[in-house]
Amino acid sequence: MDIVDGRLRQIRLIAQCLTGLTLMVLVVSAFMRLEGAGLGCSDWPACYAQVLSREPQRLHFGLFRVLHRISASISLLLACFLVWRCLRPQPIQPACKQALLLLLLMSLLAILGFWSSDPRLSLVGFLNIMGGLGLVILSWRVVLSTDTFPEMGKPGKTSVILRLGVVSLFLTVMLGAWMGASYAAIACATLPDCNGVWWPSAAGWPALNTWVRLSAAPMPGDLGGVTLHLLHRYVALAAVLLLAVASLQTLRQEETRASASAVLFLLLVVFGLGGLTVSSGLSLWLVVSHGAFTALLLAAVVNLQRQLSLRQRHSGSPALNPDTR
Repeated sequence: MDIVDGRLRQIRLIAQCLTGLTLMVLVVSAFMRLEGAGLGCSDWPACYAQVLSREPQRLHFGLFRVLHRISASISLLLACFLVWRCLRPQPIQPACKQALLLLLLMSLLAILGFWSSDPRLSLVGFLNIMGGLGLVILSWRVVLSTDTFPEMGKPGKTSVILRLGVVSLFLTVMLGAWMGASYAAIACATLPDCNGVWWPSAAGWPALNTWVRLSAAPMPGDLGGVTLHLLHRYVALAAVLLLAVASLQTLRQEETRASASAVLFLLLVVFGLGGLTVSSGLSLWLVVSHGAFTALLLAAVVNLQRQLSLRQRHSGSPALNPDTR
């Protein structure tokens, strides 16, 4: 048992380092992508998305790009070591499964990197953003899987409100990632409406098509860009309300109070940064911060989900439920 506990502690430490590294890679990658797109450039907004009107340029290895390469390389090496520690001498589940998924996603993103230099490939940009968030979440799931809770069958079910909130949050993140990948940032510059429009137009639905090769960014008031912004805002509002209600319901439970408080705090931060981003005219650092705190919110929600699932599973176990004795 001491040997297994020692392995779990080592796996947990490696996974914690990976969570921090993947978050740093995510932030640096977002900064490079947004700066390259011209976000916050001197001749704003005319200078935005000029990279779409020309062939991809040769990469310049500045400080941020070198930091990105080094962090990503160290992350890949750590992920390989993590998988080895999870597998040998005997597989430790569920950490082993999560670590293998993490390494697989890293490998897929490394392959995707061959096409990442062309900003006109919007689907590649979208997959890179979602993949970066996925790395943070999977790393954190490995950390959570090392908790020494007794395994007693399948995980318990969480509340319907929380599950709906998770789905809404995931859709919000997907819409936000697609807005970034399709360079739709300047299509909407007002709050709470979108240049006088309050509801997505049917004419803007083609903007959800991921199989497009970009030649220019949507202009202010563009129906497709406005549709993306409004969908993102309304789904985000639904996610905030659902997750807030689910978190408030669990504040009374001591074992989930810290996780629920973290979710509520990060909801306020992410929602506030989203509003500030638009009202500031799309400040580069506010956009990057919005993405970074979104990753933290996803991790906090995963943590809350797991704790509630374990609590329900344990309370329903004959060994732990006094009513069944």
